[in-house]
Amino acid sequence: MECYSVQFSTKKMASSSMGMACLSLVLCMAVPSLATVYTVGDTSGWTIGVDYSTWTKGKTFQVGDSLVFNYPTSHTVDEVSSSDYSTCTVGNAITTDNSGATTVALKTAGTHYFICGVISHCGNGMKLAVKVESGSSIAPSISPSKSPSKSPSSSSSSLPPSSDKPSTTTPSTTTTTTNVPDSSSSWSLSPFVAFVTTWVALFVMFIS
Repeated sequence: MECYSVQFSTKKMASSSMGMACLSLVLCMAVPSLATVYTVGDTSGWTIGVDYSTWTKGKTFQVGDSLVFNYPTSHTVDEVSSSDYSTCTVGNAITTDNSGATTVALKTAGTHYFICGVISHCGNGMKLAVKVESGSSIAPSISPSKSPSKSPSSSSSSLPPSSDKPSTTTPSTTTTTTNVPDSSSSWSLSPFVAFVTTWVALFVMFIS
């Protein structure tokens, strides 16, 4: 697991204001494993008569990779020292296995040496030297940012420069409309008012 400090800039919007906010995150991500499993000798396997120095050419072995030895149980897979590898000395193996399917994890950098522990098999070609590299960690797609955070006031820099010429503002004309009551509405009297008016008219006619 590797952690990286990452900074993102995001716009923070609200109904009444707009500003810039800087969000700082710590991105923790697991570096994906790119370990490779190599089958020693490919289809030929671990046997007599194969040139394993040719088999290793063009291959890059790194810490985390694995070697798979496939062979009859009449052979062994012995990890030995450099000197025992050179002289095909048996009996001093660092590790040994004769299960017929041996998987060796390459845990450390450097050259690892393997031979068959059966007498004369090493001299007949059953020897393998693998140079293991330490490898390098994979950088994440998002690189750490060290740039300082922008202050909210810096958002104004993104606005276009104001012109030196004074802006011309056309005054708005407000038209006030006075609602004049319809003259006909004066005749729309309530029944009570009409009744009183009628009696007043009759009274005036009577006294006259």
